Amino acid sequence: MIRKAILQDARQIHKLLLNYAKDGLVLPRSLMEIFEAIRDFYVYVDNERVVGAAALNICWEDLAEVRSLVVHEDFGGRGIGRHLVEACISEARQLGIGRVFALTYQQTFFEKLGFAVIEKSELPQKIWGDCIKCAKFPECDEIALSISL
Repeated sequence: MIRKAILQDARQIHKLLLNYAKDGLVLPRSLMEIFEAIRDFYVYVDNERVVGAAALNICWEDLAEVRSLVVHEDFGGRGIGRHLVEACISEARQLGIGRVFALTYQQTFFEKLGFAVIEKSELPQKIWGDCIKCAKFPECDEIALSISL
């Protein structure tokens, strides 16, 4: 079941993110950052356990990012990631956001959802807002993709 995250989900989201961050597959987020952004998150819950999460981060009046997309490895291949991204896109549409992007290593996954590769330079709000603070900046090897809504 996919639903908006609640405060009680924060520790489980954090644990999921840490599992992938240690391998460099997603950027780490502190537990405090997750609490602060809990309203951005959707979670997939199986028997009261958070096994997937994704956040829709609004960057500008017409731009949002799908970030922190993770699915527990035992639940991979079941479409959970796709449903989480679709939930984020649905919310973006409701908010009147015209474009959603992702920075990822999972290019094929996002392309199957209708995203297309773009240049990072098309995302100045992201670069100067978040990327500049990242340890990978300016040598980021993530792929930028976006979808127009």
